[in-house]
This record gives sequence, C-alpha cells and structure tokens, in this order.
Amino acid sequence: MSAPVGVGIIGAGVISDTYLANLTSFPDVAVLIVGDLVAERARAQAEQYGVPAWGTADDVLAHPDVQIVVNLTIPAVHVEVSAAAIAAGKHVWTEKPLGLDRESTAHLLRDAEAAGLRIGSAPDTLLGPGFQSAKRAILEGAIGETLFAQAAFQTQGPDLWHPGPQFLFARGAGPLLDMGPYYVSALVSLFGPVDGVAAIGSRPRAQRRIHTGPAAGDLFDVEVDTTVQLVLSFESGQQAQALFSFDSALERAGVLEVHGTRGSLFLPDPNHFRGEISRIEPLGVLLDDVRPEQERIPVAQEGVVVGRGLGLLDMVRAIAEDRPHVATGELGYHVLDVLLSAEESAAGAGFVAVESTLAAPVPVVPRDMDPFARTL
Repeated sequence: MSAPVGVGIIGAGVISDTYLANLTSFPDVAVLIVGDLVAERARAQAEQYGVPAWGTADDVLAHPDVQIVVNLTIPAVHVEVSAAAIAAGKHVWTEKPLGLDRESTAHLLRDAEAAGLRIGSAPDTLLGPGFQSAKRAILEGAIGETLFAQAAFQTQGPDLWHPGPQFLFARGAGPLLDMGPYYVSALVSLFGPVDGVAAIGSRPRAQRRIHTGPAAGDLFDVEVDTTVQLVLSFESGQQAQALFSFDSALERAGVLEVHGTRGSLFLPDPNHFRGEISRIEPLGVLLDDVRPEQERIPVAQEGVVVGRGLGLLDMVRAIAEDRPHVATGELGYHVLDVLLSAEESAAGAGFVAVESTLAAPVPVVPRDMDPFARTL
C-alpha cells in the first residue's frame, strides 16, 4: 500500500454522494475514477467531487492505479461486481448486504482469501464515535455483565420518500436486509456471533405506490416481508429481540438497548455515526404504588465524526499495518447468514441454527483514530 491509496467507485447512485464527500477528504485515500451503468451519471459525480476520471465499471476495474474498489451497486449484483474486482486484483469495500445467498457469498470470500485480497462490508457505522464509545463503556463494565438487548426500526416505508423505491422492496432488501445489517452488526460486535434465530414476518400489501419523483403514483410489486420480528441467541449466552418494519404509522428508528446486571445502556442509532448514549441504574427496592422516574445518565463520546467511507479508511490502514480491519467480509457474511436464517424461520422453518461464526471478536476502534491525518 502506498499513500494515498487509489480508490475506484462503481455505482453513482444516491449513496455515492456521502462516500465521495468523505473519501475525497481523507489524506490516506485518492478517489481516481467513478464508474456506472449510466456513464453520464458517473461523469456528473466525478465532476462534482473533483475525481479525475469517469466511465463504466470495466473502466474502474481496468484502471492501473486503483487498489480498492468501492461497490455501491444494487444488492442483486453485489457479489458479481465484487467478484470481478477480486479477479482484477483489487481489494473490495462493498455496501451491504455482502451478497444475497450463502453459496455465492462464501465463494467470494474464499476467492479473495486465495488471492491475498481483503473484503470489507458495510455498515461502517460500527466505527463511528457513537457506537464505539458505547461499546467501550460496556467493555469497561458500565452495566456489569451483559444479559440481553432490544432493537427496533419502524417506519411507514421508503416508498413515501424515495423516487425509485422498488429495489428496497425486492429480494435482498425489505426492512430485514436493508436495515437489519445495522442492528445485527452492532449486536454481533457487542455480543459475538449468533448461534440461532427465530422470526415471524408479514406482508400486508402485495403492491406499494411511489409517492415522490417522476414516477409518483406508479404501483410496484412487494417481493419480501415488510414487517419482521426476530429473537436471537448468541454463542456467548446473551439474547436479543428485534423489530424491523416498513408498515408502522409510528415512526421510530434507532432503538438499541443493552441490559446488564448493573444497569442498562441506550446506544445511538446504529444507522448513524453518533447519537445520544445514556445509562440507567437499577432502582433497588420497589413498592407497588411507587415507580420513581429513572435518570438517564449521559455517557461521553470520544472520536472524530465523519460518515460512510470510514470502514474503507480503516481497511486501508489495516492493510498497511498488517492488522485485522473492523468491518470484515467475515462479519458481513455472518450477519447475512443470520438474516437469511431469519427469512427461513419466518417462512416456517422454526428456530434456525446459524452455521457461520467469527474467528475472533470484532476489534475496538482506538480512541485517537483521526480520519483526517495522513498515516501512510
């Protein structure tokens, strides 16, 4: 790895804005080219963010100075694009999910390992100062021994605001695979690998309507459950319950609570890089007619706030330092395995054993990590 490390982006859709804004601000990274199926869209993004070249996905893969490919394509082609990058000798950072099925995703990881290349997988919100400060507080014993967790994401659905929401209701998405990776990745980072999952799901509407943009009013088919409830068991003995819904009149996102023997912790929204962290202490003796209000005790956050792209930067530095990065392909595969097992359970399979695991705990990000420092 040389500094700055050459990066090429494939996929110039909505999410590319935040990646380009952040990656072009990191001294350890140089974004060299943007590629897309629609070359003009790639050109517009390249020009907006000062990237010197643009073109197709093939142009990105053929660029001699690109060392890492950032895969921002739709979920249906994540494995295909990542596999092409590995075949071209490039490391890969991919948006979630890592893939849509176990077989092709596991094959991708084996090919990368055989080639001596790394794969990183979103979400990289795990690296933000919000989640990392909460994780450090838990590891340092702020709530004692951890016992269980609760998570919830509820919304009326992205069809209300997204001009092209069809892919969010297609196989490989829905609230489970679109939002689930944030919450399950956070829980796995805290508790370790999941060994079993049970779920129930529902799909109240077979079609949804687009509410904004040029296609407003058009109907489209819903391919997946739009409300799913999970119960997770972890190898380490903890348990968790989670709700993911695109059918809720009550808008509620970012609920992530961890409960322990000496208190409870409210964590930040795992879809964001920062947010409130607070601790609740046990009340002690309770009376039937007295329920005193419990004080939320703030927990300080440490670290620099940036956004998406932080996981790629950590991977770049980890390669140079010959250490594990945080948001690995192994973690992405395990989370995918958990979510696919939840789909199978919701389809009638009952409690499903999760076959994958992790070779080591998910690393903690150092308090002094500075994305804007030149380190290579």
